Amino acid sequence: MSPFNIGFVVFPDLTQLDFTGPLQILSRLPQSAIHIIAKSEAPVPSDCGLGLVPTHTFANCPPLDLLCVPGGSYGVVQAIGDRETIEFVRRQAGAAKYVTSVCTGAFILGVAGILKGRRATTHWAFTDLLPLVGATHEKARVVRDGNVITAGGVTSGIDFGLTVAAEIAGETTARTIQLGIEYDPAPPFDAGHPDRAPAAIKSALLSGRYDEPRSAFRAGIDNATRL
Repeated sequence: MSPFNIGFVVFPDLTQLDFTGPLQILSRLPQSAIHIIAKSEAPVPSDCGLGLVPTHTFANCPPLDLLCVPGGSYGVVQAIGDRETIEFVRRQAGAAKYVTSVCTGAFILGVAGILKGRRATTHWAFTDLLPLVGATHEKARVVRDGNVITAGGVTSGIDFGLTVAAEIAGETTARTIQLGIEYDPAPPFDAGHPDRAPAAIKSALLSGRYDEPRSAFRAGIDNATRL
Protein backbone atom coordinates (compact mmCIF):
# COMPACT_ATOMS: atom_id res chain seq x y z
CA MET A 1 0.00 0.00 0.00
CA SER A 2 1.38 3.41 -0.96
CA PRO A 3 1.96 5.83 1.92
CA PHE A 4 -0.19 8.90 2.37
CA ASN A 5 2.15 11.67 1.21
CA ILE A 6 2.10 14.79 3.39
CA GLY A 7 4.13 17.77 2.23
CA PHE A 8 5.07 21.01 3.98
CA VAL A 9 6.32 23.93 1.90
CA VAL A 10 9.08 25.81 3.73
CA PHE A 11 10.60 29.17 2.84
CA PRO A 12 12.91 31.70 4.53
CA ASP A 13 11.47 33.48 7.58
CA LEU A 14 8.48 31.23 8.01
CA THR A 15 7.12 30.94 11.56
CA GLN A 16 8.52 27.64 12.76
CA LEU A 17 5.55 26.72 15.01
CA ASP A 18 3.19 27.11 12.04
CA PHE A 19 5.20 24.25 10.56
CA THR A 20 6.39 22.19 13.52
CA GLY A 21 3.01 22.12 15.33
CA PRO A 22 1.13 20.23 12.62
CA LEU A 23 4.32 18.40 11.61
CA GLN A 24 4.60 16.82 15.07
CA ILE A 25 1.03 15.58 14.84
CA LEU A 26 0.84 14.48 11.22
CA SER A 27 4.20 12.69 11.40
CA ARG A 28 2.50 10.26 13.81
CA LEU A 29 -0.16 9.19 11.34
CA PRO A 30 0.10 5.54 10.37
CA GLN A 31 1.05 4.67 6.80
CA SER A 32 2.10 8.22 6.00
CA ALA A 33 5.27 9.84 4.67
CA ILE A 34 6.39 13.37 5.51
CA HIS A 35 8.04 15.60 2.90
CA ILE A 36 9.64 18.95 3.77
CA ILE A 37 9.87 20.88 0.52
CA ALA A 38 11.82 23.98 -0.48
CA LYS A 39 13.26 25.53 -3.63
CA SER A 40 16.64 23.94 -2.93
CA GLU A 41 18.22 21.46 -0.54
CA ALA A 42 19.89 24.23 1.48
CA PRO A 43 18.74 24.70 5.10
CA VAL A 44 15.90 27.20 5.40
CA PRO A 45 16.06 29.77 8.23
CA SER A 46 12.88 30.31 10.21
CA ASP A 47 11.89 33.63 11.77
CA CYS A 48 13.25 32.56 15.16
CA GLY A 49 16.62 31.39 13.86
CA LEU A 50 15.88 27.67 13.76
CA GLY A 51 17.19 26.14 10.54
CA LEU A 52 14.99 23.66 8.69
CA VAL A 53 16.43 20.97 6.44
CA PRO A 54 14.33 20.09 3.37
CA THR A 55 13.87 16.48 2.33
CA HIS A 56 12.78 17.41 -1.19
CA THR A 57 12.90 20.27 -3.64
CA PHE A 58 10.13 21.56 -5.88
CA ALA A 59 11.77 19.61 -8.70
CA ASN A 60 11.84 16.16 -7.07
CA CYS A 61 8.85 16.23 -4.73
CA PRO A 62 6.40 13.38 -5.36
CA PRO A 63 2.68 14.03 -5.86
CA LEU A 64 1.19 14.96 -2.49
CA ASP A 65 -2.01 13.73 -0.89
CA LEU A 66 -1.92 16.62 1.58
CA LEU A 67 -0.21 19.93 0.93
CA CYS A 68 0.37 22.26 3.89
CA VAL A 69 1.69 25.81 3.65
CA PRO A 70 2.75 27.49 6.93
CA GLY A 71 2.90 31.24 7.42
CA GLY A 72 5.24 33.93 8.67
CA SER A 73 4.66 37.68 8.43
CA TYR A 74 7.76 38.61 6.45
CA GLY A 75 8.47 35.24 4.88
CA VAL A 76 5.05 35.08 3.23
CA VAL A 77 5.52 38.51 1.63
CA GLN A 78 8.58 37.14 -0.17
CA ALA A 79 6.97 33.80 -0.97
CA ILE A 80 3.88 35.26 -2.64
CA GLY A 81 6.16 37.17 -4.98
CA ASP A 82 8.16 34.09 -5.91
CA ARG A 83 6.90 32.52 -9.12
CA GLU A 84 8.47 29.10 -8.45
CA THR A 85 6.82 28.82 -5.05
CA ILE A 86 3.39 29.83 -6.30
CA GLU A 87 3.57 27.56 -9.33
CA PHE A 88 4.65 24.61 -7.17
CA VAL A 89 1.75 25.15 -4.77
CA ARG A 90 -0.71 25.54 -7.64
CA ARG A 91 0.58 22.40 -9.37
CA GLN A 92 0.51 20.20 -6.26
CA ALA A 93 -2.87 21.55 -5.16
CA GLY A 94 -4.39 20.45 -8.46
CA ALA A 95 -4.08 16.78 -7.56
CA ALA A 96 -3.91 16.77 -3.73
CA LYS A 97 -6.74 15.34 -1.69
CA TYR A 98 -6.32 18.10 0.89
CA VAL A 99 -4.90 21.60 0.38
CA THR A 100 -4.16 23.34 3.65
CA SER A 101 -2.49 26.30 5.33
CA VAL A 102 -1.62 27.58 8.76
CA CYS A 103 -1.68 31.25 9.75
CA THR A 104 -0.70 33.63 6.93
CA GLY A 105 0.17 30.69 4.71
CA ALA A 106 -3.42 31.19 3.55
CA PHE A 107 -2.21 34.08 1.39
CA ILE A 108 0.16 31.80 -0.51
CA LEU A 109 -2.83 29.58 -1.28
CA GLY A 110 -4.77 32.72 -2.15
CA VAL A 111 -2.21 34.09 -4.59
CA ALA A 112 -2.11 30.63 -6.20
CA GLY A 113 -5.84 31.06 -6.85
CA ILE A 114 -6.97 28.35 -4.45
CA LEU A 115 -9.10 30.45 -2.08
CA LYS A 116 -11.29 32.22 -4.61
CA GLY A 117 -14.91 31.91 -3.53
CA ARG A 118 -13.99 29.92 -0.42
CA ARG A 119 -14.36 30.42 3.30
CA ALA A 120 -11.03 30.59 5.09
CA THR A 121 -9.17 31.85 8.13
CA THR A 122 -5.72 33.14 8.97
CA HIS A 123 -3.94 35.01 11.78
CA TRP A 124 -6.38 37.44 13.42
CA ALA A 125 -4.29 40.49 12.46
CA PHE A 126 -4.66 39.66 8.75
CA THR A 127 -8.22 38.32 8.43
CA ASP A 128 -9.51 41.55 6.87
CA LEU A 129 -7.07 41.05 3.99
CA LEU A 130 -8.53 37.69 2.92
CA PRO A 131 -10.94 39.33 0.41
CA LEU A 132 -7.86 40.53 -1.49
CA VAL A 133 -7.36 36.88 -2.56
CA GLY A 134 -11.06 36.22 -3.11
CA ALA A 135 -11.76 34.51 0.22
CA THR A 136 -14.41 35.14 2.85
CA HIS A 137 -13.22 35.11 6.45
CA GLU A 138 -14.88 32.64 8.79
CA LYS A 139 -14.20 33.18 12.48
CA ALA A 140 -12.80 29.86 13.67
CA ARG A 141 -9.46 28.28 14.51
CA VAL A 142 -9.90 25.73 11.73
CA VAL A 143 -12.07 26.25 8.64
CA ARG A 144 -12.88 23.64 6.02
CA ASP A 145 -14.38 24.46 2.64
CA GLY A 146 -14.37 21.42 0.39
CA ASN A 147 -10.87 19.96 0.30
CA VAL A 148 -9.31 23.24 1.47
CA ILE A 149 -8.56 23.49 5.20
CA THR A 150 -7.12 26.67 6.72
CA ALA A 151 -6.02 27.34 10.28
CA GLY A 152 -5.74 30.57 12.26
CA GLY A 153 -2.58 31.93 13.78
CA VAL A 154 0.41 29.85 14.86
CA THR A 155 -0.90 27.57 17.65
CA SER A 156 -4.07 26.95 15.65
CA GLY A 157 -1.84 24.63 13.61
CA ILE A 158 -2.00 22.11 16.44
CA ASP A 159 -5.82 22.08 16.37
CA PHE A 160 -5.59 21.87 12.59
CA GLY A 161 -3.25 18.88 12.81
CA LEU A 162 -5.59 16.99 15.10
CA THR A 163 -8.58 17.85 12.91
CA VAL A 164 -6.80 16.51 9.85
CA ALA A 165 -5.56 13.45 11.72
CA ALA A 166 -9.16 12.59 12.61
CA GLU A 167 -10.24 13.13 9.01
CA ILE A 168 -7.54 10.86 7.63
CA ALA A 169 -7.16 8.16 10.28
CA GLY A 170 -10.21 8.47 12.52
CA GLU A 171 -10.99 10.12 15.82
CA THR A 172 -9.41 7.39 17.95
CA THR A 173 -6.07 7.91 16.24
CA ALA A 174 -6.35 11.69 16.64
CA ARG A 175 -7.21 11.36 20.32
CA THR A 176 -4.27 9.00 20.80
CA ILE A 177 -1.91 11.52 19.19
CA GLN A 178 -3.37 14.31 21.35
CA LEU A 179 -2.69 12.32 24.50
CA GLY A 180 0.77 11.35 23.29
CA ILE A 181 1.79 14.98 22.89
CA GLU A 182 -0.11 15.93 26.08
CA TYR A 183 -2.00 18.67 24.32
CA ASP A 184 -4.16 19.94 27.15
CA PRO A 185 -3.84 23.73 26.96
CA ALA A 186 -4.36 25.74 30.12
CA PRO A 187 -2.70 29.10 29.37
CA PRO A 188 -1.69 31.32 32.28
CA PHE A 189 -3.48 34.31 30.73
CA ASP A 190 -6.76 34.64 28.86
CA ALA A 191 -5.22 36.88 26.22
CA GLY A 192 -4.78 34.52 23.30
CA HIS A 193 -7.74 35.72 21.24
CA PRO A 194 -8.38 39.29 20.05
CA ASP A 195 -11.92 39.19 21.45
CA ARG A 196 -10.58 38.60 24.97
CA ALA A 197 -7.18 40.26 25.03
CA PRO A 198 -6.92 43.71 26.65
CA ALA A 199 -7.56 46.44 24.08
CA ALA A 200 -4.24 48.13 24.82
CA ILE A 201 -2.29 44.94 24.06
CA LYS A 202 -4.19 44.33 20.82
CA SER A 203 -3.67 47.92 19.71
CA ALA A 204 0.04 47.80 20.52
CA LEU A 205 0.50 44.61 18.48
CA LEU A 206 -1.40 45.95 15.48
CA SER A 207 0.49 49.23 15.42
CA GLY A 208 3.84 47.70 16.31
CA ARG A 209 4.50 44.14 15.18
CA TYR A 210 1.83 43.88 12.47
CA ASP A 211 1.46 47.33 10.93
CA GLU A 212 4.42 47.02 8.57
CA PRO A 213 3.74 43.44 7.41
CA ARG A 214 0.07 44.26 6.81
CA SER A 215 1.12 47.02 4.43
CA ALA A 216 3.64 44.70 2.82
CA PHE A 217 0.95 42.04 2.37
CA ARG A 218 -1.30 44.47 0.54
CA ALA A 219 1.48 45.50 -1.82
CA GLY A 220 2.75 41.95 -2.22
CA ILE A 221 -0.66 40.54 -3.08
CA ASP A 222 -1.22 43.30 -5.61
CA ASN A 223 2.13 42.62 -7.26
CA ALA A 224 1.69 38.84 -7.12
CA THR A 225 -1.59 38.95 -8.99
CA ARG A 226 0.36 40.33 -11.94
CA LEU A 227 2.74 37.32 -12.08
